[in-house]
Amino acid sequence: MKAEDSRSVNAHAVEPGRNPGGAECGGEAAATTRMRTKAELNGLMEAVCERGNLWLAYERVIKNKGAAGVDGIGVSAFKDHLKQHWPTIKANLLAGGYIPSPVRRVDIPKPQGGVRTLGIPTLTDRLIQQALHQVLSPIFEPIFSASSYGFRPGRNAHQAVLAAQRYVAEGRRVVVDLDLEKFFDRVDHDLLLGRLGQKIGDRRVLQLIRRYLQAGMMAEGLVSPRTEGTPQGGPLSPLLSNILLTDLDRELERRGHAFCRYADDCNIYVRSQRAGERVLASLTRFLTQRLKLKVNVAKSAVARPWERKFLGYSLTWHKAPRRRIAPSSLQRLERRVRAVLKGASGRRLTNTIRDLNPILRGWAAYFKLTETKRAVEVLDGWLRRRLRCILWRQWKRPYTRARNLMKAGLTEARAFRSAFNQRGPWWNSGASHMNQAFRKSYFDRLGLVSLLDTVRRLQCVS
Repeated sequence: MKAEDSRSVNAHAVEPGRNPGGAECGGEAAATTRMRTKAELNGLMEAVCERGNLWLAYERVIKNKGAAGVDGIGVSAFKDHLKQHWPTIKANLLAGGYIPSPVRRVDIPKPQGGVRTLGIPTLTDRLIQQALHQVLSPIFEPIFSASSYGFRPGRNAHQAVLAAQRYVAEGRRVVVDLDLEKFFDRVDHDLLLGRLGQKIGDRRVLQLIRRYLQAGMMAEGLVSPRTEGTPQGGPLSPLLSNILLTDLDRELERRGHAFCRYADDCNIYVRSQRAGERVLASLTRFLTQRLKLKVNVAKSAVARPWERKFLGYSLTWHKAPRRRIAPSSLQRLERRVRAVLKGASGRRLTNTIRDLNPILRGWAAYFKLTETKRAVEVLDGWLRRRLRCILWRQWKRPYTRARNLMKAGLTEARAFRSAFNQRGPWWNSGASHMNQAFRKSYFDRLGLVSLLDTVRRLQCVS
């Protein structure tokens, strides 16, 4: 980067600056459209390194924060690092000689068991990948399917769920739930680069993407090479997955199927069990032979939509199906709440509520499409009971419990009778004396987010 460009990037950087909505993406698309014009004139790599494109990429990387890569450089030190090293990095990019750093391996437990392996790039590589994404996205967006909803500007999971509901309402009451086994770990590099080469003429860009695909993964100080797959964790991986799976989308469109795909989650809606079984068998062959991907037989199925989940939602069995929250999504929230409440007896209740609220807000915002609110109401009641249980444990002594119950409005006789009932904390947390003393209004005053109230409010806004 020239001195002028370096100053501009750093000056911009000090200014204050996973995708239900698409508002931010619209700004990115507008900005990158201008980048595309420059790409056509000067080459793709020049467009990647263009000042405005880098500004946007830098802002997004800083905003997303995230963990440091193998170099240990975090967000706070990134600006100084760029100021010192970017001119050399830019020169290497333009010359086609830039070598990415290995990614740092992080294993994330899956709710169903096992782990999902993430590859965390350095902040420098995240910046370059984001800049690449912003230039390449406008080039490939026009070829993507209208039934693809993941990681695209102006598209989101909610749209996919609504489309699925529409297909079932139209009479397609059998779903082919297609699960790709370790998709991000099995992407064939040559196949992917072949698809990229159909639209990209700049060899420097293709070579750089290949290097990112082949960048080693570091774990416990050792770097293991990669010959296939695209590591999850970098800004470029979602776009690359959409490019490769466009072949699947086109095949489904050619056959006239109604389907929804969000990244590697794909549901195809048909009218009979027999048709679904034929579709699953033929798609398994297609994916194996054409894309060298493996279908997870254990997790894929042909079933009724209300027996499966899609993006955390499910549907009811009615002729006009209603959206509901999948049981596994409810259980996942319960596990997250239990993790926060572990050891909460030794903390102030307000601090516990402060830790819970971001989780509850995010969950309610994502599941605001639910049309069956009973499960949300039950969750709210369960959560308040858990907090009442914490209060009962904190009070410890019967006389302390009686005193607090009286403060909460119970009569002396009832407070003492309840405090000395010799029942356990969980039983008492659900008993009438605790429910009367510590109603929903009490937790509202403490600032606890109500899932049901939040969902209702968001539905009214929508």
